[in-house]
Amino acid sequence: MKLLHSITGRQIKITVVGLGYVGLPLAVEFARNGVQVAGYEVDEAKLARLRDGESYIRDVSSDDLHSLVLDGLLLPTSDDRHIALSDVVIICVPTPCGRDNEPDLSFIRSAARTVASRLKRGHLIILESTSFPGTTEEILQPVLEESGLRAGRDFHLAFSPERIDPGNPKFNVRNTAKLVAGTTEEATYLAEAVYSLVAERVVRVSSPRVAEMAKLFENTFRHVNIALANEMAQVCERMGIDVWEVINAAATKPFGFMPFYPGPGVGGHCIPVDPQYLLYKARQYGCTLRFVELANEINDGMPDRVVDRVQATLEELGRDLAGSRTLVLGVAYKKDIDDVRESPALRVIERLKARGASVEYHDPLVPEFEEGGSVFQSVELTPERIRSADCVIICTDHSSLPYEQVLRHSRAIIDTRNALARVCSSPSSAATKEDERGGALARR
Repeated sequence: MKLLHSITGRQIKITVVGLGYVGLPLAVEFARNGVQVAGYEVDEAKLARLRDGESYIRDVSSDDLHSLVLDGLLLPTSDDRHIALSDVVIICVPTPCGRDNEPDLSFIRSAARTVASRLKRGHLIILESTSFPGTTEEILQPVLEESGLRAGRDFHLAFSPERIDPGNPKFNVRNTAKLVAGTTEEATYLAEAVYSLVAERVVRVSSPRVAEMAKLFENTFRHVNIALANEMAQVCERMGIDVWEVINAAATKPFGFMPFYPGPGVGGHCIPVDPQYLLYKARQYGCTLRFVELANEINDGMPDRVVDRVQATLEELGRDLAGSRTLVLGVAYKKDIDDVRESPALRVIERLKARGASVEYHDPLVPEFEEGGSVFQSVELTPERIRSADCVIICTDHSSLPYEQVLRHSRAIIDTRNALARVCSSPSSAATKEDERGGALARR
């Protein structure tokens, strides 16, 4: 097989469609392994930065990017003619939820039309975007075949779900196993060969529908278990038990338990979205996924619960939430990244403002964000600003936040991430601070 020989010899050209949190790290990894890559992107602002060797993804260093662009191994482009010049096309576009949490596949359809316009015989097309089972064969394939070419006869088609975890220093493209499945056995083996160039382990499954469902199951599993942790947190709080100590104690068991932790809700490009894709498809088959629906209810309600906790804490101090000054620390959806997609912190801010509180935020990685037509800007975190806040809410536990300073100068703290644990474990710091504020330190 000519294409297989070219792949194993690294004599192929790849076009990655979409250079976001999934596409850019993947394109860089292929280029780093000596494969010539064209990164197709329609956002000219992103392309300008990439051409200058500047990365906008924290997991991709600008030094690496600059070197690959300079050497011609990675070509950022908005010219779709590079698709026709490639042997392999990998589609990495967003799959958000639209109104009423219904899947929005407009980006996949748009990318498919672009690829179809440049499709040629012998092409291998791989979809990485997360979607419900059937997307590859029922949504993508028909659009590609509008070119007049047929999958399995004229070109190869496969699915391999992205497994990017932004900000994770341990797992990346190289050491995270890749699932692959083609619409034909030949397509499966070709996709396996492609990803074997950059991944230490590639796992074949029987069909794209299995691979699509596996991706949804992975993140629904996390969604449900985070909801369980959030429910446990509520029970433990009423019983006067530290839920973090409970989870860490349970995690000492070497089998049958995996730790998940409570927080202000769920965010990011996967956890709040993927279960909605699963629910959408399940309903088409007349299935009710009660665990998933309950997890939605619990996790979606966490921002309100955080605000209730702020209100209760202020009332204990003789203050009202309406008219109070609140300071939110961290608005990214997880620690040490700059991504605010679906971040629960944004919903906490929205609900604080709706109840009449004045809200400022500080995030060292997110200088500003836009939400609901308004632009919010991060404020400088100074002792004076901390002291002036009636309540400080830690929504994202960035490693670089000065927690000792926050503990020293705050009037009241709602810690949704257990970020103060390492500070409070020091007898010289936390115990005296809580006493000085008359018990105003509130931790979840």
